[in-house]
Amino acid sequence: MNTAPSTLPRALLTLLATAALAAFLDPLARAAEAATSQVLEYHADAQRSGRYVVPALTWEAAGHLQRDAKFQAEIAGPVYAQPLYWHPPGSTRALLLVASEQNTVFALDSQSGAVVWKSSLGTPVPHPSLPCGNIDPLGITGTPVIDESSQALFVGAMIADKTSGAPKHFIFALSLKDGSVLPGWPIDVEAALRASGKSFRSSVQNQRGALTLAGNTVYVPYGGHWGDCGDYRGWVVGVSLDPAHTVHNWSTRARGGGAWATGGISSDGKGLYVATGNTMGASQWSDGEAVVRLGLDLAFSGSPQDFFTPSNWRQLDNSDADLGGSNAPLLAVPGAAPPDLVLALGKDGNAYLLNRHQLGGIGGSLLVKKVSPNRIITAPAYFSTGDAAFVAFQGTGADCPAGTGGDLTVLRIAAASPPTLTTAWCAAANGRGSPIVSTTDGHANAIVWIVGAEGSNRLRGYRADTGAVLFAGGGAAEAMGTVRRFQTLIAVDRHLYVAADQRVYAFVF
Repeated sequence: MNTAPSTLPRALLTLLATAALAAFLDPLARAAEAATSQVLEYHADAQRSGRYVVPALTWEAAGHLQRDAKFQAEIAGPVYAQPLYWHPPGSTRALLLVASEQNTVFALDSQSGAVVWKSSLGTPVPHPSLPCGNIDPLGITGTPVIDESSQALFVGAMIADKTSGAPKHFIFALSLKDGSVLPGWPIDVEAALRASGKSFRSSVQNQRGALTLAGNTVYVPYGGHWGDCGDYRGWVVGVSLDPAHTVHNWSTRARGGGAWATGGISSDGKGLYVATGNTMGASQWSDGEAVVRLGLDLAFSGSPQDFFTPSNWRQLDNSDADLGGSNAPLLAVPGAAPPDLVLALGKDGNAYLLNRHQLGGIGGSLLVKKVSPNRIITAPAYFSTGDAAFVAFQGTGADCPAGTGGDLTVLRIAAASPPTLTTAWCAAANGRGSPIVSTTDGHANAIVWIVGAEGSNRLRGYRADTGAVLFAGGGAAEAMGTVRRFQTLIAVDRHLYVAADQRVYAFVF
């Protein structure tokens, strides 16, 4: 052991030691502060934070946002899935990946909007071929996910069988190079589950939630159609990326309990956190109205540490007040006890704060608070400051500070034991989009962005600390066509991108 005294000043040694400790303890936080150069899955990461780091997008710059006239991107069909952004190695141009209900995936030049390639996966299912629902036609709804190591895009699609016209769910893997289907794909979900002795009826199942990757497996959530018809379940299907494509699965024990939240599954790389909706006819709790933690092999222990459901879950079932209308993001609030949290937002208007490592079983949340007088059906986004986390969701606030109000609400979760939750501010989104947050370095110049989907169809930006309007939608040139409900945007490469019916819009600052 070298015991020679150091020649470095004590203050510098302390600084270096502190930096080394921070690097060791919090690599995820350091990675989050790097500029966003890729958007590989929904809301930027598997924790579903919705955080984007764009160094030049200051509060002042947000006020100068305008449509990029050089970007012209026409596509086919309605779009519910979030765009993705991938920079091919060695290329000076990035690709914007957009999937539509026409079962077409478009790879667009991120600067011009020109089509680099497109891949048609099959005929989408017309509404009359389904027992219920509210999307016509039904093709790709859930946001795909990119695997950088294999340079593949994974997509869930509902396709009409070429012979019978019957609806079938498939999971595809496409080459990011040219959109071709990779060998061994697609996976026929119904057939794969039937081979393992499980009953999965494609016609009554819908695939709305975003896909995610963990380890060597792609995970796809399933729920039912609007109208709750048929004997559907909440399902998570995992397909390994190795040539054998081993299929794992989990489903709710009772009918219903759909995993239908647009944000899909949250993951910390060790487990999967799935929010489920109302079950039907359950006399005992049977996996609905819950946040359920699954292993990467999709095993569920059934232990209270691995699930949470409100104590009034039967009442929620009977009133169709799904806990699973929103995905459950994974939060970190340093200094709080506990610091690792999960937030569930329900159609009952409540926020449920959970201990990530001890979810609590029936009624075991850290706190429950009414945060909206209306149903919450959204994908929340969050960002952190030194002693708190802020969560933005589309929905009318129940306890907005004086002088604020509207259908965009921001909550403050403060470091305490247990953590506390208050409403920081409210504003007008004028629509049903899902928010994101941009910062210049992971913390500074935080801005909440949201699209007034199926309302004003305008993009708006607010100072995340006060709710002050930074961008009010622009002028005539910034108007957009129909943006579908729950749609969210991405912020990368000095651009904000929004996918709408038949077109993708780019805003530049």
